[in-house]
Amino acid sequence: MRILLLNQAFYPDVVSSGQHLTDLAVSLAQLGHDVTVIAAASGYDDPSRRFRRREIWQGINVVRIPAARLGKAKRWRRALNFASFLASCSVRLLTLGSFDVIVAMTSPPLISVLAALVVRLRGGRLVFWVMDLNPDEAIAAGWLTAGSYMSRLLENFLRFSLRRASKVVVLDRFMKDRVLTRGIDPAKLTTIPPWTHDDAVMFDAAAREGFRRLHGLADKFVVMYAGNHSPCHPLDTLLHAACELRTQETITFVFIGGGSSVEKVRRFAETHQLSNIVQVPYQPLSALAAALSAADLHIVTLGDPFVGIVHPCKIYNILRVGCPVLYIGPAESHVADLASRIPYGMIQSLRHGDVGGVVDCIVDAYRRWSPEQGRQSFGREYSKDALLPQLVTVITGKDTQRGTAPALTVKDSWQTN
Repeated sequence: MRILLLNQAFYPDVVSSGQHLTDLAVSLAQLGHDVTVIAAASGYDDPSRRFRRREIWQGINVVRIPAARLGKAKRWRRALNFASFLASCSVRLLTLGSFDVIVAMTSPPLISVLAALVVRLRGGRLVFWVMDLNPDEAIAAGWLTAGSYMSRLLENFLRFSLRRASKVVVLDRFMKDRVLTRGIDPAKLTTIPPWTHDDAVMFDAAAREGFRRLHGLADKFVVMYAGNHSPCHPLDTLLHAACELRTQETITFVFIGGGSSVEKVRRFAETHQLSNIVQVPYQPLSALAAALSAADLHIVTLGDPFVGIVHPCKIYNILRVGCPVLYIGPAESHVADLASRIPYGMIQSLRHGDVGGVVDCIVDAYRRWSPEQGRQSFGREYSKDALLPQLVTVITGKDTQRGTAPALTVKDSWQTN
């Protein structure tokens, strides 16, 4: 089967969507499929990183295309970056012939439209793997006005992609509900959360100590936010909590990752003269276990308007290393669903703006902290071994564990009884 995968990020890029697409591509190639990937020739978060334009990597035909690299500081710059990638992708698609299946993700937002057009013109099936929803995200972030010409145009593009897709993969029940409001046939939809990177992420005591020594965190209680810094995941409450705890010399706040709000974190620390904030760039998959293991309390945030629009997949790898989590976000969300499925107290939940509550939670965790405490991994049902075969089945129509072709129905992993 000839399969084309479309997304802006792919190996060796370190952003989450690229890592998950890499897992999928490798799995499909190992099953004997002819796999082609179109991705960007430069890093998603670090455009100074350049990748090989063409290569065969682990049996996968990787085609990397040029695009503008204007940064993310301004929305118009991001728009031009996306537009130039889509233009390059359109040209390259004309040269690649037809495919049995095209899998389109959502970076950049209109990549699924190109896939839908190719399927319409050349045949094949479209599997739309929805990692986030636009224009919903742009409207919730205040980048677009609901009902404006541009938001209506993007809405029409989204509906076109959803209608042309033979299968639509969403990440949680809230995202599923948003897609269903577009009048999409429920039989098309499958809910598969992002999986943990089982082969690379686990609690590693030695790597934990190495990471902490490298970044001056020895003997510190580390409160960590690791992931995309964006308006979808507001950090204001956490930053003000760090300001309140500035005199607690043992407590340090570590921000790992990239995104449009990285500079905001830096400016906040600088303005308030905070020495308890440490910033670290995105870590490659090979260093992820060390970074995540280094935390004593992980922070996961979700903006109130973004439920069902984005999905903080960082939480699965955090549970994999067995670290307690403080979730700052709306009470009704997939994170709250997840909290009900694991041992009580592993995930604590607070709302945005509750700086005092966040401070109290951090101080309480610090008082109960022991550097020698053991870790227990949770959330095995969200492992790569459990979830990746489900996605492969949706794409190929064959059960990879049995070699048969079952009905393509995968249980909604978030549905509560």
